Amino acid sequence: MARIKPVRHEDRLTLVEHLDELRTRLIVCAITVAVAFGLCFWQNHWILDVLNEPLPNDIKPITLSVTEPFITTMTVSAYMALLLAAPVILYQLYAFVLPAFSPTERRIALPILLLFPFLFIAGIVFGYFVVLDPAVKFLTNFNDAQFDIQVRARDYYSFVSLTLLSMGLLFQIPMVIIALTRLGITTPRQLRRSRRFAYLGCAVLAALLPSVDPVTMVLETVPLILLYELSIVLASLLGRSNSDSAPAAVTPEGSG
Repeated sequence: MARIKPVRHEDRLTLVEHLDELRTRLIVCAITVAVAFGLCFWQNHWILDVLNEPLPNDIKPITLSVTEPFITTMTVSAYMALLLAAPVILYQLYAFVLPAFSPTERRIALPILLLFPFLFIAGIVFGYFVVLDPAVKFLTNFNDAQFDIQVRARDYYSFVSLTLLSMGLLFQIPMVIIALTRLGITTPRQLRRSRRFAYLGCAVLAALLPSVDPVTMVLETVPLILLYELSIVLASLLGRSNSDSAPAAVTPEGSG
């Protein structure tokens, strides 16, 4: 495997050199995922116990086939391996595309790329500790006198994975808004004026998530609204580019 050399914006690489760098970074990502998968499969009992924690004490995931326990364990281990390897994968992607940016573009992209892993992890943590527990308890206790409620392992872990992944992605709202403001597509003032529509959009996004109960929708809508407000603050601090510098240049002429 070739050694990865740092590339500057002024460097001119051939197509073969670009492909060689891409291959090397993909190999690094593959090795990282493989190591993370081995670690997660080794600790699969602990991972499954953590994922089963939101379930009521009298409910344990069931399987309906001979191969389902093994396949489900492999699938959960793969999900967790991707989660653990995400920082390395994001760094390799960042290091590969950053040299293509000009210094101005790099100032726009840098805070966005740095925010992505932190917001993603924050969304997963929030989803597990705040959203998942009340959602599972509400759904498994709904009409429990009329149903013999059993939880299939494959469906439950799929529900958990989609819920956590959705929260991780939805927590990227500040990153998207910062990108829009730094590119001059919108401004913090316009974002403040559009609060009502943004709040409605947050409620719609929460309704589109895998969970369908009203308790989970409220728990997901509130942080989305807070993230939108945080986005306005961050956009005011980090997004001052052409849209904010233009009024400053016009003001002296208007006053004169």
